Amino acid sequence: MPLMNMQTNLTVPANIEKAAAKASDQLTKAKAEIGSVILGQDNVVELSIAAMLSGGHALLVGVPGLAKTLLVETLGTVLGLNEKRIQFTPDLMPADIVGSEVLEETAKGKRSFRFIPGPVFCQLLMADEINRASPRTQSALLQAMQERFVTVAGQRHDLPAPFHVLATQNPIEQEGTYPLPEAQLDRFLFQIDVGFPELGTERDILIGTTGAKDNVAKKVMTPKQLMDMQKLVRQLPVGEKVVDAILALVRNARPDQTALNDIKETVAWGPGPRAGQALMLAARARALMDGRLSPSIDDVLHLAAPVLQHRMALTFAARADGQSISQTIAKLKESIA
Repeated sequence: MPLMNMQTNLTVPANIEKAAAKASDQLTKAKAEIGSVILGQDNVVELSIAAMLSGGHALLVGVPGLAKTLLVETLGTVLGLNEKRIQFTPDLMPADIVGSEVLEETAKGKRSFRFIPGPVFCQLLMADEINRASPRTQSALLQAMQERFVTVAGQRHDLPAPFHVLATQNPIEQEGTYPLPEAQLDRFLFQIDVGFPELGTERDILIGTTGAKDNVAKKVMTPKQLMDMQKLVRQLPVGEKVVDAILALVRNARPDQTALNDIKETVAWGPGPRAGQALMLAARARALMDGRLSPSIDDVLHLAAPVLQHRMALTFAARADGQSISQTIAKLKESIA
């Protein structure tokens, strides 16, 4: 696939251009392989890959039965990642995630502690129904997501590289769910809303998944290739107009900094600088996946909702009036379009 540089005033070194062309071809193959198993969720697949290319984590939100778990398993297979799954429940303890120390005694009677790693020691962690666990357990995962290591009994234990968390979350209106802490929500690069399939797609799902054979994805990439692409994403140039659009979008989402009266009246708190960082990386990742050497303002607008919707909150009055975060983000996008 020939690469295009949408910012004609930006120069790209030949080695970066060559690496980007190779990466773009591999990503196209990876998306096609995932799409052969996950039907009708092209945008969800694209955002999940973009989150991992950006070195981040993603929160998949939707009711049960929309193939969120299958998506994560398929991603692990196609990208060649060591994948593990944790089913979050109200009685899940921190040690069930990070691991624990056990006291062992040798044949000579000498006692010592040995650390037994938990399921968090993997490259792709599937945190299923993450908002069904207690805040205490959520805090154990927070350190792993941000620092890429865990601390047990005062000792640091580094996680494998790369390390990504793809978590599924049930709608908060369902029974037995806990709202995730704002600090943990901010660690997710994207919130990806997973909706119901269209009629034609659901027909294909019924026919394709109830026969004698199931579609099985094949490995397309290696963890080393994924990490090389993550480094490549950070080397792609970003035009000044794109940077300005990101700043305008993020700063206008804050009620104490915005020039938009609607935002001042309806938003209780807005996104921090981490939202701008997420947009910068994700826009580059989307450009690379699309066969371009630099991102455009269209990339920023396309990624605005996944980046911002879990980093903002409406006032009580706005919620009482029936307003939603998606409506607010639409107004923000109109201000820079």
